[in-house]
Amino acid sequence: MSKAKLQKFAEYDAFPNTFDAQSLMKGKWSAHFGNSNPIVLELACGKADYTVGLARLFPKMNFIGVDIKGSRMWRGAKTCLDEGLQNAAFLRIPIDHIEGHFEVGEVDEIWITFADPQAGKARKRLTHPLFLNRYRRVMKPGGTVHLKTDSELLFNFTLETLEAEKITPDEVIRDVYANGDPGPVLSIRTWYENMWLKEGRTIQYLRFRLM
Repeated sequence: MSKAKLQKFAEYDAFPNTFDAQSLMKGKWSAHFGNSNPIVLELACGKADYTVGLARLFPKMNFIGVDIKGSRMWRGAKTCLDEGLQNAAFLRIPIDHIEGHFEVGEVDEIWITFADPQAGKARKRLTHPLFLNRYRRVMKPGGTVHLKTDSELLFNFTLETLEAEKITPDEVIRDVYANGDPGPVLSIRTWYENMWLKEGRTIQYLRFRLM
C-alpha cells in the first residue's frame, strides 16, 4: 500500500465527520447532526461527490456517504471540513452491513451513484432484491431510492427487478443530458461520471419508492 494511501487512511480515521464499523451509530445519527432533519445515504459513494454536492444544495438535510474504502471517502470528508459543511458524514462499512448501522426508519432517501454493475454477479448488484430488502428495513415507508449510472446492464436489471416487485418507478430518464441542463441535483457529477462522459457513455437516472 502506498504511503499516500496510508496517510489518507490515518487522516480519515481522525476526522470528526467520519465513522466505521466500530462507531456504533445505529439510531444515533440525528444526535450526531444535532437535528431531526431527513437523512440521505449515498451508497458505494467512492469520493462522495454526490454526498458533498447534495450537502451544499440542501443545508436542511443530512447526508451520509457509505463505502468500504476510507482512502476514497477521504476526499469528500476533507472537502466538507474545509467548507464547513456540518450536514455531511461518512461511514466506512460494506453495504450489505447497512442494517447494523441504521435503525428501522432512520433513513429517508438513498442514492446509488455509478455503482459497480457486477457483471455475472446479480446478487451483488445494489438494486438486487436482497439489497432492496435491506434498504426497506432502514428506510421510512415510501422512502425514495435514486439510481444514477452509465451501466445499461444495471439500469435494465433494476427496471426488471422493480417490475417483478410490482414497483412503478416515479421517473425514468434514459439520457440525463439529452435536453441540456437536467437541473442542479442531476447536474452533480462524480469523478466516475466525468470519466464515463469523456468516453462518450450515456448517463441514466431512475427514481422509485420502497414500501
